Amino acid sequence: MRKLFGTDGIRGEAGTPPLDGPTMYRLGRALAAWLARAGADSPAVCLGRDTRESGAFITACLASGLDDGGARAVSAGVLPTPGLALVTRSGPYRAGLMVSASHNPYYDNGVKVLDADGAKLPDEAEREIELLLDEQPAPAADRLADRPIEDDPGPEAAYLEFLARCLDGARLDGLRIVVDTAHGAAFRLAPAALRRAGAEVIVLADAPDGRNINEGVGSMHPDIVARAVVEHGADLGFAFDGDADRCIGASRSGAILDGDFTLYYAGRALDRAGKLPGRTLVGTVMSNLGLEKALERVGLRLHRTPVGDRYVLQALREGGWTLGGEQSGHVIFLDHAPTGDGILTALTIARLLATGEGDPDAVRRELPRFPQVLRNVRVRTKPRIEDHPALADAVRRAERAMGGDGRVVVRYSGTEPKARVMVEGVDATLVERLAAEVAGVFEREVGF
Repeated sequence: MRKLFGTDGIRGEAGTPPLDGPTMYRLGRALAAWLARAGADSPAVCLGRDTRESGAFITACLASGLDDGGARAVSAGVLPTPGLALVTRSGPYRAGLMVSASHNPYYDNGVKVLDADGAKLPDEAEREIELLLDEQPAPAADRLADRPIEDDPGPEAAYLEFLARCLDGARLDGLRIVVDTAHGAAFRLAPAALRRAGAEVIVLADAPDGRNINEGVGSMHPDIVARAVVEHGADLGFAFDGDADRCIGASRSGAILDGDFTLYYAGRALDRAGKLPGRTLVGTVMSNLGLEKALERVGLRLHRTPVGDRYVLQALREGGWTLGGEQSGHVIFLDHAPTGDGILTALTIARLLATGEGDPDAVRRELPRFPQVLRNVRVRTKPRIEDHPALADAVRRAERAMGGDGRVVVRYSGTEPKARVMVEGVDATLVERLAAEVAGVFEREVGF
């Protein structure tokens, strides 16, 4: 079992373990040691971050550890995670470190480790780094101060060029688009990419101050961009999270377009163009049953994985497929990149609208939404559910009550002390009741 890494890297409150200076320094040294074991001689590692006030300090601690461990730390500055992934896989880098807590509030932070292909490390590699971290010495006090780091001046321009190429020559002239950048890493690049393609862009939440990232805005609050689309008479809206690897859209009518919509909208288009291998898309256990049913009606198949875009990517590669993602807005277009990319998702949806794929409002009506209730329960421990009699019995009883007309998915968060209880089915009242009952058992048995 990994102790530090969760489903999306290391995450926690900035300044406290594991997001404290000494641990970050030792993580840098551990990554340098891991790369050396893989045969890398003085490997270069690129570091990016979002706009949190703690990002510069954490980056400096990681860089000190890398340097003291025999690697070379290079800074890409504030950059979306998919931008860092591009630089890592196309530049002279053996790894990338993204300092971000995604959609979390400013006082949290985190670290995602990317390999030389720009993808998140597999679980086994993260376990190896954790073991190496335990072997690293504590830093001297002067190694935890803010410090200058060698800069790479090219990532922003390279990422914009990449996004332009992904449009395959299509233009967005005539489209009015609202973007909510969550005061995060996309605050410059998302508007720039859309304007470069010809769209008229109205920008919300693009004034980061270190503490306002995700504060009542962004992909966790898509109603903000949805209302703005209606108010401005826009064609589309897009809301990003703090590091811009996820995107939630809004239609002309103000309807929310989540990751399930993106998979359906883009999947149909790729299939018509003969570019959807195996006529299969990859989703997770959290993808709504309505997506699966809608895909079946047009002859497509949904392959499900555990939650986490790393597992989506693994399934895509193993199956030889090219499109997958999560309801939360992480979508991977593997023909272009091995990571979720919010700005690429926005450009793709806008391109499909501009080139006649169909009005998102009309397409959305083809995508039924089965009642789905998600309850988050704060937990003090995370025992294996199947090994805990009370927890396992609660899940089994809920599954029997569904009678084959729905799903019960219970999992622990990989980044927070929470159990996530999801119940989905035809009967909304039953779904609500069962979700409450299962969540209640978790609260009683392992909750605070």
